[in-house]
Amino acid sequence: MSLLGIDIGTSGCKAAVFSEEGGMLSFAYEEYDVKRPKPGWAELDTAEIWEKIKRAITDAVSRSLSARDPIKALAVTSLGEALIPVTKDRRILGPSILNFDTRGEEYLANLKEALPAERLYEVNGNILGNQYSLTKLLWIRDNLPHMYEKAHKFLLWGSFVAFMLGADPTVDYSLANRTLLLDLDAEEWSGEILKLAGIDRAKLPDLAPSGQIIGTVSGHMAEELGLPAETLIVAGAHDQCATAVGCGVIEEGVSTYGMGTFICITPVFRERRPQRLMIERGLCTEHHAAPGRFVTFIYNQAGSLVKWFRDTFAAAEHHEAVAKGRDIYPSLFAEMPEGPSGLIVLPHFTTTGPPAFISNSCGIIVGLRLETPRGAILKGILEGITFYLKECLEMLPPTGIEIAEFRAVGGGSKSDNWVQLSADILERPFVRPKITEAGVLGAAIIAGVGANIFSSFEEGVEEMVKMDRVFEPNLRKSGPYRYQFEKYKRLWPLLSGYLHSLGGE
Repeated sequence: MSLLGIDIGTSGCKAAVFSEEGGMLSFAYEEYDVKRPKPGWAELDTAEIWEKIKRAITDAVSRSLSARDPIKALAVTSLGEALIPVTKDRRILGPSILNFDTRGEEYLANLKEALPAERLYEVNGNILGNQYSLTKLLWIRDNLPHMYEKAHKFLLWGSFVAFMLGADPTVDYSLANRTLLLDLDAEEWSGEILKLAGIDRAKLPDLAPSGQIIGTVSGHMAEELGLPAETLIVAGAHDQCATAVGCGVIEEGVSTYGMGTFICITPVFRERRPQRLMIERGLCTEHHAAPGRFVTFIYNQAGSLVKWFRDTFAAAEHHEAVAKGRDIYPSLFAEMPEGPSGLIVLPHFTTTGPPAFISNSCGIIVGLRLETPRGAILKGILEGITFYLKECLEMLPPTGIEIAEFRAVGGGSKSDNWVQLSADILERPFVRPKITEAGVLGAAIIAGVGANIFSSFEEGVEEMVKMDRVFEPNLRKSGPYRYQFEKYKRLWPLLSGYLHSLGGE
């Protein structure tokens, strides 16, 4: 039997078929764009993307099928927060508003007054913000009342794809957490928050743990996509949680180091941590896909800054490389100097991650000289990204959350230079799995648990996740980076007032 993992992101979707032993039998990717119909708005065209998701599934399935290895089950992992209105007969009613869309900001003040931070965290494990589904749902209710009334359910992307394939309207706990409406401990929608916000519980899907069967692929969808009849649909997970499963991060002491548009560190813990300490550090508490565990997220921009460097300092070379079917990044990374760059980069190019979620700052590069090569600028950017995360990690010990080892996954993990630099600065070993597309692999493992191919998440990880290389910290380089890090930590406090003024405050 084989397993299908589907991963829905903000800018693209992936589908991959795996053997029970973890071999990738096929992989497909479809890219799409964020729509910005008005200033401050950001949404996905649901109907357009659903067609691309189906195309990716069809492509992956068609290149993997064999009579000896039919697909037994599938699961979907996806971005969080963004909701999709659907009818009972599976018709799409509108676009999906993304987490960085400004709609809904007007509700924050009243919500903050009615639901103090401590109480919200006690119930839901999150800190109030406009990035979550709640404020978007309120905006739809008040500004698009016809759509709100007509909608049978508002589904997050993972539950939407499963529903369109034939499952019951169901969402797993980790993805449901991104709405602000889940009671974390009760594992039910919070009656308290629903009543306070004036949201109808009937508009929300049912809840299920990751790894539970929620339906089978319908006959017409199986025929359209080339899937075997009665393929099991299993409740998936929020993308960061599925990624953690896909690189074997299901126990305390180990964390993912997702190197994509953002770097996201996802440590695991068994018991909820003191909420005051978590709130002070801007850290959420969310269900892991693996039962009996929680995760939190430490993140900031990463790949987006590397892309900015590429488009600013190597645009012509990039276009030439694309025309010739080559990847420009290896040659750019090869230009980086051996030791520290000598630059200090403040990676505030857009809103930052925890602890402060700073929105009114900007990026800074300090130390430029006429002789500074572009390779040093790229390395300075990577150092600044990593220093930001190192400062966050220094705040963890009081919470009791420990990270002894990182698992590097995502596009950036393909660069040995970047992974080694991260190990040297953070002074922890980095392990890179053989399959760095951990989101689709994690979804496939979840599907295998639901289909009883694996008796547990532990067995699924043991069977399917294989490690490739260990990057040990180079202590000779760690010392100079410590010195550089101390200078980095002084930059934001020194310039914050000025940068706030540039940001419009």
